Amino acid sequence: MVGYTALGQRNESLSLALVQEQRKLLRPIFARHNGKEVKMMGDGFLVEFPSALDAVRCAYDIQRATREFNISLPEDRRIHLRVGIHLGDVVEFRGDVSGDAVNVASRIESLAEDGGVCLTQQVYDHVQNRFDLRLASLGSKSLKNVSAPLEVYKMVMPWGEKATPSTPLDKSRIAVLPFANMSPDASDEYFSDGMTEELISTMSRISDLRVIARTSVMGYKGTQKKISEIARELEVGAVLEGSVRKAGDRLRITVQLIDALTSDHLWAESFDRELKDVFAIQSDIAQRVAENLKVGLLSSEKESIRRRPTDNTEAYTIYLQGRYYFRKFTREGLERSLEFYRKALETDPRFALAYGGMAYTYAWFGFLNLLPEKEAYPKAREFAERALELDDSLSDCHYILGRILLEYYWAFSTGEAEILRSIALNPNNATVHLAYSWLLASRLKSGQAITEAEKAVQLDPKSAEAWWSGSYTFYLLSQFGHGIEYGLKSIELSPLDPLSHLWTALNYVFAGKPDEAIKEMREATALSINHAYFRSNLGFVYGFAGKQEEAREILYELIEAAKTEHVAPMLFAWIYAGLRDVDNYFAWLQKAYEERSSYLVYIKNDPYTVVAGFRSDPRFNALMQKIGLEA
Repeated sequence: MVGYTALGQRNESLSLALVQEQRKLLRPIFARHNGKEVKMMGDGFLVEFPSALDAVRCAYDIQRATREFNISLPEDRRIHLRVGIHLGDVVEFRGDVSGDAVNVASRIESLAEDGGVCLTQQVYDHVQNRFDLRLASLGSKSLKNVSAPLEVYKMVMPWGEKATPSTPLDKSRIAVLPFANMSPDASDEYFSDGMTEELISTMSRISDLRVIARTSVMGYKGTQKKISEIARELEVGAVLEGSVRKAGDRLRITVQLIDALTSDHLWAESFDRELKDVFAIQSDIAQRVAENLKVGLLSSEKESIRRRPTDNTEAYTIYLQGRYYFRKFTREGLERSLEFYRKALETDPRFALAYGGMAYTYAWFGFLNLLPEKEAYPKAREFAERALELDDSLSDCHYILGRILLEYYWAFSTGEAEILRSIALNPNNATVHLAYSWLLASRLKSGQAITEAEKAVQLDPKSAEAWWSGSYTFYLLSQFGHGIEYGLKSIELSPLDPLSHLWTALNYVFAGKPDEAIKEMREATALSINHAYFRSNLGFVYGFAGKQEEAREILYELIEAAKTEHVAPMLFAWIYAGLRDVDNYFAWLQKAYEERSSYLVYIKNDPYTVVAGFRSDPRFNALMQKIGLEA
């Protein structure tokens, strides 16, 4: 324990209390990883493991659990630990162990930082290709009473391996602010918003740029904040802003590229063109930004940003209207977006982006449970595949196709390949990093999953969706303290987003805070557009919190609703899970399987399957095998 001796001199009773907390926290973790506690020496443990990998995984779990334990505590009540691991022979005598291996482990423990883990070359050689987290060399170290220097490594924790925050001088990190609508017709706002989004998409294809996602920049629409203030908040070194004036078939687009540190204009230009030249303008802007930021363009990137999505300008403007309504994320908005995409395809039947818009919209009808999944997802797949037949470079379409293949068709290898293809085409797409994070988390690949979640919030730092999606990642990894952190951040960014409250609530449930969980889930339900989905989650939380009467009331309410409308079987399964009604849970889970519920892909390691004991039931293993997941 870091600082234990000094604490004992200042406050002996507090130091003893913290040791007791340490024992309660760590001993169950030792047992989970096959660790045998040899002895406790004041504030430290000596623990023996049957394998190096068990020891390394245990060390990570110790520091993760300790960090979560500390989150809600004042500094003087927090536990700070260092861990050292060495592999070697020991001498056992009367239940104790001794020898050089014990001596080395104790010496390298002192090299670890607060919250850190150090290990020797011997351990590294055994685990380097079998452990998710990066192990970084600290070089050769001379240790007291050890004859020869030893190579020592440190475990790079996912919460500590964040990208170095971009300084204002890092101009390769750029934000495209919402373009002002200067058109005579205020209803042309869809076009200025569309230009903003299209420029973000075009510039995101340049691998050496880090482009802040649309969700984060649209929050600055109409803002009076200074460029320097926005740049600090988004941690960017360059900002592109501009305006759009559309009058009939004429366009006037004005842009300026600004150095966030000095507020100097790096480049400014006005484009007076015909509407049919809109794609050439987008390409010119992207290339001029790259030139002025001294960013090189690969030949494939030049070709990509020059490619015209359609030769029909009318189809393109109709498509932008569809995007505008899609972004409202309401049933009415999604329905209007489909109308515009269909109209765009009537105008240009080979317009790949419009097919992609159809795919995206039908997928969201399914994601939000606004349509039965068996109706929404096959249509989403059909339109995504048609879009990619016409243009295989559409990152968003690979993403949607990947999620549909994974979550509805349970085609895991091809679905993951589509997700990775999407990332390769657009590494700046925060949404895709989040989807990949969930997939990795469902497989308990914690290091990679957290890295993907952190990439997403770096690319989209002002997006509630990025943060609540990260909260879901931590939930799947059973890292509930971090899940609550991310969830509360998403609520701070968007108090009216029901999913921010939902994932915060579910993390609270398993963190042992039922009152907070119920409060957040009630808030989520009050804000939702999909009543049944959120009521089901509230019933689940009530059940887990021991409020069975309230949970059953919601259950009966959904049973009545199902007589006149579609209520997904998984919604009933969740409530029965909260009630610990095992037989009814599996009966509805079977119905969810028959409907190919997308949530089944993520339940293998979902915390509730462990806590409720479902995972040890033979029916659970049989279902996982039918889905194609190893039980």
